[in-house]
This record gives sequence, C-alpha cells and structure tokens, in this order.
Amino acid sequence: MIQRHISKGRWQFDYSMTISIIAAVTQNNVIGKDNDLPWSLPADMQFFKDTTKGHHVIMGRKNYLSIPEKYRPLPNRTNVIVTRQNDFVAEDCVVTHSVEDAIEAAKESGEDEAFIIGGGEIFKQSLENNLVDRMYITRIHTEIEGDVFFPEIELNVWKEVKREDCEADDRNEYAYSFIVYEKS
Repeated sequence: MIQRHISKGRWQFDYSMTISIIAAVTQNNVIGKDNDLPWSLPADMQFFKDTTKGHHVIMGRKNYLSIPEKYRPLPNRTNVIVTRQNDFVAEDCVVTHSVEDAIEAAKESGEDEAFIIGGGEIFKQSLENNLVDRMYITRIHTEIEGDVFFPEIELNVWKEVKREDCEADDRNEYAYSFIVYEKS
C-alpha cells in the first residue's frame, strides 16, 4: 500500500491508497486483439463495472481509444489517461504522462483504491516498477489468439487470497474465475 503522511498545522493524518490492477486474462495471457476484447463475458463486464464504480481508473491512451465512443469516458469513474503525447486531450478526463503521475493525481483527489485497467504496456510498467498492491484477475479458462498480453503473474510475489469459479453459460461463452491476488 502506498502511504502518504500529510501534516496540517499540529494535526497529522496518515493517508494510504491501494493501487490495483483489474483485467480479464486468458490462459495464454491474452488481454486483447485488434483493439478489442476477443471474447464475450458479460459477467466479467459487470464485475469490472461494480468493482471500479466510484474510483479512479488509470489507462493508456490506446486502451482509452479502444473503448467505444458512446462509453467514453467510462461513467461513474474518474478516467485518468497515460500518454506520451503532450497535446492529447480527452474531454472529462485527467491526462497524465506517466503511471506514477496518474497515481499521484488519484492520491491528490483522496482516492482509497485506484484501478489500473490497461493496456498491456501500462500493466507491464506498473508491475515492473512495483506500483501495484492488489490484482483482480478474471482468468478465462481457454486460449485465444491475440496481440496484447498480460505479464506473467509471478507466484513467488503474488498470493491468491480469493477465488470464485464460474461455468460457461448461455451469456458467457467460456468458464472463468474471479481471482484476487495480493503481494505475499
């Protein structure tokens, strides 16, 4: 957990914020293909919506632009976009130029849990730079062809703390598991 100590006059407050990743990942670590999700799992979409509602969601520019325009920015969340493009503008969004700046923007707003939602490069940077406290992974129990991948989860670093296994049904084409990992 990232902790921040704020001192105002003689009162001191300890402020901490959890940084989480949330992603749907196939058995072969695919998270996307051709700027889209190559599966249909409404239960995962509902889980994503319920889990991130009211929070900051941090994403790369390409991930933001892959969201259908009618859903941008993601409603009931503060959308924070990370881009190298200095002139990038997205209405009703916070635009930053690093994952660290995006996290700082969420902290400054008093966020208690910010969610990194992709894409592949943002996930990779966040994990490599040791910025993440928790991961919410929907593991899709199939292999699918794709062009964007989630980094391999290092089981010596991450401990599974919660799991819910779900079968495929008439709305969700693959079996899947909701898994929560925390640092071990």
